[in-house]
Amino acid sequence: MNKNTLIGSILIAGIMLWWMTTSTSNAEAQAAAQAKARAAAAAEAAKPDSADELVLPAQTGTPEMKAAPVLGAAPALNTAAGDSAGVADTSAVADSAKADTVAAPAITPRTVTVETDKFIMTLTNKGGKVQSVIVKALPDSAGHFPELIQDTTLGALDLKLGKADLSEALFDVNGAPEWITVDTDTTVSFTFKDANGNQVVRNYHFTKEGVAVRQSNKFLGFRPGEYELSWNGGMRETEEIPKGKSFGGASYFFSEVIFNTTYSVEREMVRDAEVFNKEDGKIIWAGMRRKYVAMTVQFDEAVPATLSTKFMKVDDNDKDPGTYKIALSDYLRNSDSLSYSFMVLPLQWAEVEALNKDYEKVIVSGWSWCGADVWFVWICKMLLKLLKLFYEAIPNYGVAIILVTFIVRAITTPFTVKQLKSTRGMAKLKPQLDEINVKYRSDPQKKQAAIMELYSKNNINPMASCTGGCLPMLIQMPIFMGLFFVLGRAIELRGMPAFLWISDLSRSDVVFDGFTIPFIMPAGIAILPWIMVVTTYFQTKVTMGNSAGMDPAQQKMMTWMMPAMMFFFSAVMPSGLVLYWIVSNFWSIAQYKIINKNLAPADGASAKLKGKDVQDAKIVK
Repeated sequence: MNKNTLIGSILIAGIMLWWMTTSTSNAEAQAAAQAKARAAAAAEAAKPDSADELVLPAQTGTPEMKAAPVLGAAPALNTAAGDSAGVADTSAVADSAKADTVAAPAITPRTVTVETDKFIMTLTNKGGKVQSVIVKALPDSAGHFPELIQDTTLGALDLKLGKADLSEALFDVNGAPEWITVDTDTTVSFTFKDANGNQVVRNYHFTKEGVAVRQSNKFLGFRPGEYELSWNGGMRETEEIPKGKSFGGASYFFSEVIFNTTYSVEREMVRDAEVFNKEDGKIIWAGMRRKYVAMTVQFDEAVPATLSTKFMKVDDNDKDPGTYKIALSDYLRNSDSLSYSFMVLPLQWAEVEALNKDYEKVIVSGWSWCGADVWFVWICKMLLKLLKLFYEAIPNYGVAIILVTFIVRAITTPFTVKQLKSTRGMAKLKPQLDEINVKYRSDPQKKQAAIMELYSKNNINPMASCTGGCLPMLIQMPIFMGLFFVLGRAIELRGMPAFLWISDLSRSDVVFDGFTIPFIMPAGIAILPWIMVVTTYFQTKVTMGNSAGMDPAQQKMMTWMMPAMMFFFSAVMPSGLVLYWIVSNFWSIAQYKIINKNLAPADGASAKLKGKDVQDAKIVK
């Protein structure tokens, strides 16, 4: 790193620190206002409209549970859309339930499986919850669809109302078949009825092509105050995670708690237990994500819910980053229903962006204090669109990556040329600067005046020289980072071959898995990382040769250190990323060779400043 680049980096860091400081006061004021409003809402909501409580079945010490009567006006399977599907008039159902004293057959555990164009979801009457979600957008190499729930015995969407935990309660499925293939809008209804005749009706509304399951809960005969919606089964990774020891292979597999507040999308990796949104703010949606897929609970409007999270270890692979148990809790505020959408979202940019809920920021996000959650996300979006545009013309994402690399490097080349010219010009003046430093070493003012005069005679602006070193870095950094994230996370590249031995751009290009190198190539021997080492060596050597003022020992160390570092990282990276860097290295080598031919070499050190002449030079006092 030359002097100009170092100065530029310091300036950038200073600007970022200033920006962060100025934005802190606004964030604190907003948080205080939200906390005050949240406290007032919670105090009001703490007063339930009715004192009625839900009575749990006999295992909790309460009277035996009786199944709800079959109501002719409320069929279990209804093809009409809406939250009210499968539920009769509220007052009529409540009166009929309380009047019915005929003993019904005991309810036994059973499941209902619903298949749509997007997923296969299994519902269980134990808690009236989701037991399994199989997504169709991410088949494995054998064509099998992956399960998304890590622990299907725990499942998702358990409901707790006040002190009544319904996770173990058996709901009546009301005659729904065991398997339903959705051709038109379909609703599956689960009903729990306590000894007092109070009912909880959980409806799941499916569409043929939608990514959402509409889930509504109706409370008949009582109005609960606080509720808790739990997802205890966690979320499973759809991709195969290498089990060997590595320096960072698992870092390309994501397991995060995600939620959208009214002002940002948050992605958190929890290592123990943590609570979010407890004191202030509202949540639009919350859930979990893995590398290529996310599932969330999406409310109709932002609600002041508290999100509780707890880390959940995955035992079958110690390289799996693990998953989480999450719970959303809030007050119903005198309402007799609770509705939301359960989203199953393969992270394809265009599809999740079309939902208009900022789901694309689950794929790529940025710091909100500097606006990167807008402009950096936009850069990543444009890069992905460019890749898809080239793929439509030439259906090969390997070729698309090479073409995008050429475009990015072509955009930044003029700034690189300016930087090299500026660096070379400063290097040519070094002998004269050395003479000035010796001649006026006892008079700093005259030395500074002489240096500025030298710059003026040679048409060199030191500030422009510094800017020339910083500007290419400022332009290239977000573009390179955007490509890094897009190539590592874009579902479009999943399972896509390039050419020759590169069969999957989203994974390492392993050609022989019978032999592994611990920590470096845990999945087997790959070829692209070795090509990366060679190209990085020559690229670093050429670049260091243009760094004026760098110590030769430092140049030699960097020449070998950079290839070694890149080898460790590239060995476990997706091959699409490694391909991009290799092509970029070739471009840099050719670029520096061409520029060096057109730029005059820098002069050597002044003959007057060799050996004892330095001490004998005339000193101006």
